[in-house]
Amino acid sequence: MTALQTIAVAFAMFSAVPVPQFDWNAKNMRYALCAFPLVGVVCGALWCLCGVLPLPAVARAAGFCLVPVWVTGGIHLDGYADTCDALSSYGDTAKKLEILKDPHCGAFAVIRLCSYFAAYFALCCCVQFTPRLGVLWMLALVGERALSGLAVAAFPLAKNTGLAHTFATAADRTRVRRVLAVLCAVLAAAVAALGGWALVLVACAVFLRYHHLAVQQFGGTTGDLAGWFLQKCEIWMLAALAACQWWGML
Repeated sequence: MTALQTIAVAFAMFSAVPVPQFDWNAKNMRYALCAFPLVGVVCGALWCLCGVLPLPAVARAAGFCLVPVWVTGGIHLDGYADTCDALSSYGDTAKKLEILKDPHCGAFAVIRLCSYFAAYFALCCCVQFTPRLGVLWMLALVGERALSGLAVAAFPLAKNTGLAHTFATAADRTRVRRVLAVLCAVLAAAVAALGGWALVLVACAVFLRYHHLAVQQFGGTTGDLAGWFLQKCEIWMLAALAACQWWGML
C-alpha cells in the first residue's frame, strides 16, 4: 500500500493524470522521487500511440509535441518559463530567486516558450516514427526524469522552501541517489544499445550545465530549475534523435 501511495504522490505532483488522493506523509514521500520516472513511461506510451495512429504527418507531429504537456499539465514548462525570466534579468542570486517566486509571466518567458514550441514542433515534424524509435524515446523520457530526481536528491538546495525542498527533505536522500543513479546508468546503456548514444551524450551535457548554472547563479537547485532542466534535456535529446535518424543511424 505504501508503494502505491508513493506512486500516487509522484503522479499527483508531477503529472495531470488522475490518481487516488492520499495525505502526504514521511512514508509515502520517502521514495516519491524514485517513482517520478514512471511519469515518463506514460508520456512515452502515449507518444508511441500517437505514432501508430493513422494521422496526417502534421497532426502526428502536433501530437508528439503536446503529449508531454497534456500528461504533465505543464508543470515543468512553468519552471522553464520562470527560470528563463530569472536568467534574463542578469541580476544577482537574490534577484533571480525573487523572480522565480513571482507568479507573473514576464516578456522573456513568453518569448522563450514560443521559441521552444516552434523548435519542438519542427523537430517532431522531422521524426519518422518506428517501433525502435518509440522505445528509444520512451527510455529517454524516463531517463530525463531520473536525472531530474537525482539532481533534487544530490544537488545543494537554493532555499528552504518550495517544491524541491519539500521532496528533498522528505526523501531518504542517500537511497534515492543510489536508486536513481543505477536507473540512469541502466537506461543510458539501453538507449546506447538501441543506437541512441547521441541522446546519452546530450543528456549528460545538459545535466552538467544544469549543475553549473544552479550552483553558480542560484546557489543551488529549486523546483523551477528542475523544470528548466527537464525541458532543456528533452528538446536537446529530441534534436539528437532527429539528427540520428536523419543521418541513418536509427
